[in-house]
Amino acid sequence: MLDVCLLGTGGMMPLPYRWLTSLMMRYNGKSILIDCGEGTQIALKEKGWSPKPIDIICFTHYHADHISGLPGMLLTMGNAERTEPLLLIGPKGLQRTVTALRCIAPELPFEICYAEITEPEQTFSFAGFQIEAFKVNHNVVCYGYSLVIDRIGKFQLEKAQELGIPQRCWSRLQKGEIQEVDGRIYTPDMVLGEPRKGLKVTYCTDTRPTESIVTHAAGSDLFICEGMYGEPDKLAKAKEYKHMTMYEAARIAKAARVPEMWLTHYSPSLNRPEEYMNEVRKIFPASVAAKDGRSAELNFMD
Repeated sequence: MLDVCLLGTGGMMPLPYRWLTSLMMRYNGKSILIDCGEGTQIALKEKGWSPKPIDIICFTHYHADHISGLPGMLLTMGNAERTEPLLLIGPKGLQRTVTALRCIAPELPFEICYAEITEPEQTFSFAGFQIEAFKVNHNVVCYGYSLVIDRIGKFQLEKAQELGIPQRCWSRLQKGEIQEVDGRIYTPDMVLGEPRKGLKVTYCTDTRPTESIVTHAAGSDLFICEGMYGEPDKLAKAKEYKHMTMYEAARIAKAARVPEMWLTHYSPSLNRPEEYMNEVRKIFPASVAAKDGRSAELNFMD
């Protein structure tokens, strides 16, 4: 099961009912945060989740509404007696940017590790999942992210017994490990069926529509996308500042054939995004004008 919570849905500045951009996902004991805008800690508290077990923080880019909550988040983690290293992922300049922000959080009881994205597309692999970063089109270097959880095939008990594979090897073969017993080599493909459908969530914000978004959103169980403007007369402004309208996001979701799209990163002028959803849903019916705290539990098909 993959837990997803859109902690903040605001762009540019926080509002009394809308914190700045942040998404948190939890899978198999790991917590991944994407962006850390102002108010992220409060949104976590409201959700009932703790910042202490956050393992990875990814940044789309370094505009303030996406990273301004980081110093306070680091201090809170330190005050919670965290000692495990924290991994930060982001575009070039990550370490320099975070070091500057840490002038107000200079002493922490845990190590910060940095992984800077250097390619238009880059994959970071972890135990049980991958984070795929892909470049989008903003007025500074900016990336979208997909969290991908692959799933191996079912363990075929009868086949293992038929091949005479020792039972002590079964669990390790299920984990994808090669085993050697008495000079014989046993490989996972000997006992596993075809790979099963995993889970995938794609998130992008602060961008004009690009083919890279369609490509990476394809196959996602949930697509979370910027819908900065809903007003029909704001298209020119979206193009000028390299943002996206709700209608453009809907066309991307339609092209990627995702089952559901959540809109986020609203302009402060967009007080009631839901007012524009009838027109948005004419393009992509499974569109949601997400609010802070919107959550989902994504489960494997079997």
